Amino acid sequence: MNAPFFAFIGAKGGAGTSTLCVELAKAMHDETNVVLVDADFSGRRSAAILTDGVRYLDAARSEHGRHIAQARVSGTTLVEMADSYESSFTVNLAEVEEFAASLRGPGIVLVDVPLPFSATVRPFVVRATRFIVVTEPTLLGVTAARTLVNELRRFGIPPARIALVLASRSNNVTAARGEIERSVGVPVLAELPALGDRGFSRALSQLARDLRTIAPETTLAGLLASDSGQIRDRRVHRRDAGAIGSGPTSPSIGPLIASTPPPMTPRDLLKAQIHEALAKNIDLVDASKAQGDVAKLAELRAKIGQIAQEILVRSPIADSAEAIAQIKLEIINEALGLGPLEEFMHEPDVTEIMVNGADEIYVEVAGIIQKTTKRFPNEAQLRLVIERIIAPLGRRVDEAAPMVDARLPDGSRVNAIIEPVSLNGPTLTIRRFGNRRLTAEDLLEKGSVTPEILDFLRACVESRLNMVISGGTGSGKTTFLNILSAYLPQRERIITVEDAAELLLNQPHVVRLESRPPNLEGTGQITIRDLVRNALRMRPDRIVVGEARGAEALDMLQAMNTGHDGSLTTVHANSARDALSRIETMVLMSGFDLPVRAIREQVSSAIDLVVQTARLRDGSRKVVSVSEIVGMEGETVTMQDVVRFQQHGIDEQNRVVGAYEYTGVQPMALQRFAEYGVVYDHRKLSALTLAARAW
Repeated sequence: MNAPFFAFIGAKGGAGTSTLCVELAKAMHDETNVVLVDADFSGRRSAAILTDGVRYLDAARSEHGRHIAQARVSGTTLVEMADSYESSFTVNLAEVEEFAASLRGPGIVLVDVPLPFSATVRPFVVRATRFIVVTEPTLLGVTAARTLVNELRRFGIPPARIALVLASRSNNVTAARGEIERSVGVPVLAELPALGDRGFSRALSQLARDLRTIAPETTLAGLLASDSGQIRDRRVHRRDAGAIGSGPTSPSIGPLIASTPPPMTPRDLLKAQIHEALAKNIDLVDASKAQGDVAKLAELRAKIGQIAQEILVRSPIADSAEAIAQIKLEIINEALGLGPLEEFMHEPDVTEIMVNGADEIYVEVAGIIQKTTKRFPNEAQLRLVIERIIAPLGRRVDEAAPMVDARLPDGSRVNAIIEPVSLNGPTLTIRRFGNRRLTAEDLLEKGSVTPEILDFLRACVESRLNMVISGGTGSGKTTFLNILSAYLPQRERIITVEDAAELLLNQPHVVRLESRPPNLEGTGQITIRDLVRNALRMRPDRIVVGEARGAEALDMLQAMNTGHDGSLTTVHANSARDALSRIETMVLMSGFDLPVRAIREQVSSAIDLVVQTARLRDGSRKVVSVSEIVGMEGETVTMQDVVRFQQHGIDEQNRVVGAYEYTGVQPMALQRFAEYGVVYDHRKLSALTLAARAW
């Protein structure tokens, strides 16, 4: 007889899942044979530490030479998958599958399951007869629990197999049991007071008795193998019976309630079955390390395609060659790539991809945001894609560090943010730069700039003027910085400093520096400011900072004022004047108590030119002004526009209509051009429309 599997899953980090599993094992082992499995492959060793079983597991691992270690600790059979993060990459999936299948006979198996469900955890997940979601009875805990329950349901798990355990960490309970059941849609199995409270032992003993009365039933693997129509009918029947979100809603919980997730279609169930077959035959954790190895990826794609083909040809859902090919492509993308995002990553017109949880994917095309019909199968798959992006860069995202910036191999910028900070679930934003970077000719063709302005800026770069490119989010600052960097002389040594490396310079002598976040211990962080200060010691001819956003602005100004002319950077600001104010604010963030006048004098002497970019209402991006810094008048930094874009209206296609105007002032940069011997015809700007007034 198969032992009943209870999969305990924390709705969010710090829910106390590991502690609950250990305490339950202690409460049950006198009457029942208990196996406690720590299925966390990150090497945190929570169960081993809580049971004081580290030495026993280490001895067992050393004796048998296996990654999976088990030992008898205080009457419980304790099983540990990995003793370190590094060892998790060498765990053999077949070994995990074999071990999970060996857990038979009388007794109870408690599995501490981490999120997301990786391939190596699936042998335990598919054998689970009950899923116990552990959460706090708070609004944040309820939100996380509902998100997790929805993920489990999309995975094909009926609500009847899911239950909640409310684990309080204090007496500050903000949601009642009935409200939580109505909001999440599954019953509460137990309410546990804080550990150490007098009622904790009594509530834990009752939970242990309840679990012993639950007999083994059909596992998830059996559900996935059964008729998809029956599963769907069973889910619809429970919803009609009022099991999901029925009853009145408490005002304290009401705003958190989301709509019931769509039931899994036969196509979704078929794909889930294929993924289970992949998990048994391919180590997808090892496969994730093959990114960049063309030969290895080709071999994996072929193997995945073969496994998928064997299942698809027997399925009535894949009733044509086109359907089989489409599902195979989706499976390969989900197993090795970015899942439903892969299609957009190969579309040259898509400049931004925005994922608002598993069910909503938006893209920006030609500056216009539109919702797509694509979605992730569940939030676990979305988390897996995020991990796949950031893991090769040595970055992490978890509850301790829920936000991360990263980049893709093609240079596209990535931002990910997860719960509890993101109430929508995992949110992913990809700013694409494409396989081919835009050139000056592309911008001229799109009308983003004119040849006269571009030639003027070329002369400014060659004559080593310090330039700031300013603009709002998505206005094209980094793209324009890339284009201006093409005018940097080939003979110069260039140091680039970025938060996430995006700049692609074609000069031969380029040193690229990238910041680094803190590690798990909170140490080892390398900031942009650290890199700017270090760049000054590297004998640079030019320093290019991808974006100044903090205290590094002070070091940048000092570099510009101490012989490092020709530096380039970008800042977020709505106008050229705002850009100077923002730089002033960033200098104040450095911690030095500098007089405002001293800062403004630094700004006026260091920065020569501000190029303002903008994304207009029709989605087009343009250089809207080029302004010179001309000095100080009293306490104010004075500027003069050289050229600016004047909008005249909107045409019938809702496109912005306007023209570039020359203000008529003689640029102070002309003297610098002459000093550096830069060839420039000052009459070119006169070809633009003369502004009616300069100010």
